[in-house]
Amino acid sequence: MTGLRALCIAISLGLVAPAALAAEPVLVIHGGAGLERKSVTPQDEAAIRAALTLALKKGHEALAAGKPAMDAVTAAITVLEDDPHFNAGKGAVFTHDGKNELDASLMDGATLRAGAVANVHHVKNPILLARAVMEHSPHVMMVGDGAEIFAKEQGIGLVDSSYFRTDRRWKELQEALKEDAASGQAMRDPEAATKHFGTVGAVALDAQGHLAAGTSTGGMTDKRYGRVGDSPIIGAGTYANGQCAVSNTGWGEFYIRVAAAHEICARMAYLHETPAQAGEAVIIKQIPALGGDGGAIILAADGTAALPFNTEGMARGWIGSDGVPHIALYSSDQLTPPGATPAP
Repeated sequence: MTGLRALCIAISLGLVAPAALAAEPVLVIHGGAGLERKSVTPQDEAAIRAALTLALKKGHEALAAGKPAMDAVTAAITVLEDDPHFNAGKGAVFTHDGKNELDASLMDGATLRAGAVANVHHVKNPILLARAVMEHSPHVMMVGDGAEIFAKEQGIGLVDSSYFRTDRRWKELQEALKEDAASGQAMRDPEAATKHFGTVGAVALDAQGHLAAGTSTGGMTDKRYGRVGDSPIIGAGTYANGQCAVSNTGWGEFYIRVAAAHEICARMAYLHETPAQAGEAVIIKQIPALGGDGGAIILAADGTAALPFNTEGMARGWIGSDGVPHIALYSSDQLTPPGATPAP
């Protein structure tokens, strides 16, 4: 096989970008779509902004040190998992049975390697376990007790279930259970159960031009039956290749049905759409047309990005090579994505 033919095959598979691009390193993050002003106090808003800032700075430290995009993604998501204001890790919501079930996934665009975990109960940072699945096992996804056995073998931090209990999340569950009883339904309308999404994610482009993406979540308040959303599913909640990296947040069932993360990257590869165009088509048009909502962060190999969402707010931010964090929470906030022309 000639070198040219090998390169063409690699491009068609999305392993490399179609041209050598000298883009500066970039990190883009989200702390979940579904933010509503009426439910966020000034103190909470300040804490959310502080957490986003810290996550961006930790990820930027990795990129500035010449480390791979994967390191920046895990560094940023770990910060958000440790903060109780997000529905991931420490701030995970409760299931109908009063438990916390955590999901996460990670993908390396340069190699198409991926790792994911679902329905774990004692893993402090699920994103780190997802990375261990990718790097230290022949598998892509592990779930439940088996995933936690693997976590012990890999030295991944485990905590007592009480670590995840927060008064806010417990109160949300009690309110949901009251609604269950009042309506006489065995399970509430999923839309009512997902008013506060809070899923976290990150996408990064490193100095070598490689992309990575990751997502972590506590799932859906009052969920039953071992439900798993899109966050740990490669191609639905998370996807990365040589041209595109995506992390989604929203009503997971709809993201799974359209394979949203992969669909965005496919539109960029085959229809030659920009991140903004692909995000508009999938997040703003396709998913709402089916009845879903949410948002995404999308990063291309040339460093351009888009942060589309169709809810009142989505905690989001980005940081470039200058190390200056850019953060926004609501749709009315002005935030110019990397590579975009600022609004006049």
